[in-house]
Amino acid sequence: MDLGIKGRVAIVTGGSEGIGKAAALSMAKEGARVAIMARRKDVLEKAADDIRHRSGGSGGEVIAVPCDVRVEANIKDAIKSVADRWGRVDILVNNAGTSSAAKFENVTDDMLSEDLKLKVYGAVYCSRAVLPYMKKARWGRIINITTPGGKAAPGGTLPTSLSRAAGIAITKAMSKDYAADNILVNTVCIGLIKSGQHERRYDRLKQSEPGLTLDAFYGNLGKGVPLGRVGESQEAGDLICFLASERASYISGTAVNVDGGAAPVV
Repeated sequence: MDLGIKGRVAIVTGGSEGIGKAAALSMAKEGARVAIMARRKDVLEKAADDIRHRSGGSGGEVIAVPCDVRVEANIKDAIKSVADRWGRVDILVNNAGTSSAAKFENVTDDMLSEDLKLKVYGAVYCSRAVLPYMKKARWGRIINITTPGGKAAPGGTLPTSLSRAAGIAITKAMSKDYAADNILVNTVCIGLIKSGQHERRYDRLKQSEPGLTLDAFYGNLGKGVPLGRVGESQEAGDLICFLASERASYISGTAVNVDGGAAPVV
């Protein structure tokens, strides 16, 4: 299926690994020009090279743009550099974020501030910066990456569930504000998906359990998922790509769970 985004310009934050990298790969395969953003320049450049190799021949270009989404001036400069290079910005995937989880009484002001700065303010800064380009073109797609915990928070999930709930609320409000400009705003609520942060957790566990394999680690995690497994990052990446496409032209203000059926709410 031709998703109709050949030549479109996409920006993916947190694009150096996991879901962000997978979304960038899906869009590059469809012929989009993709800028991936993250803080670690070396990891980012390596990811861009890998995406170029794996999407070869599709016509999509991929560039690495080091950026800290917590700093608005950083964001403005980075997005301007993309627009100056390609003349437009059509798609934004607000994916930058990490998991921070604790009981309410253990959440410090620093934890709360850092989480909101990265996941909420980061998405706000990026969206502010791309909106003028999208409004001028009267075409845009903004996809915010959140979690099902933003809809129904389990215990011990603060401050992440708080910031993800804010991301879902931002999605719905923006979808109303910019529908007349043909800017569609959706959120993908990510459950257990294979990612760099899970692999770093595995590396820590392996120090005390040297016989533990990565497959066994993911197998144990997947036991709590109705589908019985942890999702692949590309499964999320392909959905993000679809929501960024012409084929999703009547979908806005939605929150789609990608969690193997684990969420207690739709």
